Amino acid sequence: MELPDEVVKDLSLRLRRAEGQIHAVETMLTEGRECRDIVTQLSAATKALEQVGFRLIASGLTYCVQNPEEAAESGYPLDEVQRLFTKLA
Repeated sequence: MELPDEVVKDLSLRLRRAEGQIHAVETMLTEGRECRDIVTQLSAATKALEQVGFRLIASGLTYCVQNPEEAAESGYPLDEVQRLFTKLA
């Protein structure tokens, strides 16, 4: 399945943001920060990763609907992409 360049760029940006948030959690733990602050940062990182997954699946669904034969030939028939979506939901 081919992802448009703008989607890849967006996903990379979101992953770097999540990486920064996870690094912040490690730093907060080392510094002995408050539990509520750490949980807030963990929640932000989790949401960022979920958004990457949803954006990826949305792009995949769009591709499958627009190019059903090509998607199926590449191993991504629509029902498979729908199953991937349910893994995230």
